[in-house]
Amino acid sequence: MAEEIRRCEDAGVDWIHYDVMDGHFVEQISYGTPILKSVKKCTKRPLDVHLMVERPDQQAEYFAEAGADIIDIHVESPCDIAACLKRIRELGKSPALAVKPNTPIEEAYPYLPLCDMVLVMTVEPGYGGQGFIPEMLPKVKVLREYADNNGFASLNIQVDGGINEKTGEQAKTAGANVLVAGTGLFKAKDMNAVNAALKGTL
Repeated sequence: MAEEIRRCEDAGVDWIHYDVMDGHFVEQISYGTPILKSVKKCTKRPLDVHLMVERPDQQAEYFAEAGADIIDIHVESPCDIAACLKRIRELGKSPALAVKPNTPIEEAYPYLPLCDMVLVMTVEPGYGGQGFIPEMLPKVKVLREYADNNGFASLNIQVDGGINEKTGEQAKTAGANVLVAGTGLFKAKDMNAVNAALKGTL
């Protein structure tokens, strides 16, 4: 992982996106806090931790202590979302809210005063290598317009899932300003070229 992180840094990646899956909120299980602590030692890039977990309110503090800089929780999680976002801020971390494909983007609106970023999932969370869902682009557009017109112009809008040079451009056009690239970046023959192309769309 350290070697891959160095490759990302050499390619000019700005953040490291770290997916956490608990086998309940999504089917898969992925990395926890011990790995995050190791990752933190390998990079000075901001660590954007996406908690695809049933109870982010019970996990956020552990990931904050392990080195997260940004903590994304899901609006669909069965907990007090507002309280969790506030707690992330109290921990000195940047709170973000993630929205699954089948969730109306309007469900994020009440929480915008508590967020620095909204993550619009452009695939179903839980599996890498899925194809980009173009029907999510209107959600990005509506969110950007709502944020700009209601006092949240500084809100970061992130898209995650199936991002490559083409879909990154589409996401940017719709209003996103943060792109998460997994398969499209790590499996590319030339990571530098792909990242340069993605950053050229921002």
